[in-house]
Amino acid sequence: MEHKNQDKSRLAEQYDKFADKFNELYWAGKLRGRDSMTAALDKAHEHLVSLGEFTTEQGEELKQYLARDLDQTIVDAQQLGDEAKERFHPARLGAGALSSIAAVLEFGGDALRSLSSKAKESLGYRTGEMSSAGTLTCQACGQTVQLKQTGHVPPCPKCSATLFSKGY
Repeated sequence: MEHKNQDKSRLAEQYDKFADKFNELYWAGKLRGRDSMTAALDKAHEHLVSLGEFTTEQGEELKQYLARDLDQTIVDAQQLGDEAKERFHPARLGAGALSSIAAVLEFGGDALRSLSSKAKESLGYRTGEMSSAGTLTCQACGQTVQLKQTGHVPPCPKCSATLFSKGY
């Protein structure tokens, strides 16, 4: 049992290394968006495999987990953008600078909506998969599980179901 816990801990460390390398590569690039994210994920995978941090197969699994977590972050950001547009609506708060803010938010919201629609299908979190910190909600009973750090998704403590959605 202790060996299995060490393996899970090691995989969580590898996920964090992968996420750090992705972040470094993504922000070093000049472009932003889905294509840039995919390129940074691929480069991070290649780099860490070449260093022997993990096997190609382990890296592919970690890449899928990180891509899923990034997609969830996009969905969450879209929801925040929608809320901000509502709260800063010029009719509610007056015109002037707020209309400029609303235009920026609308443009950003449209871009995020486009990305999130592509991501929604892959946002299920299953027991045993790796995930970054956040709140998982059981899709069967609504019970929440708080992951305080990167780790494996546990079964639902209430109903033992294995499929979750995620928020931060």
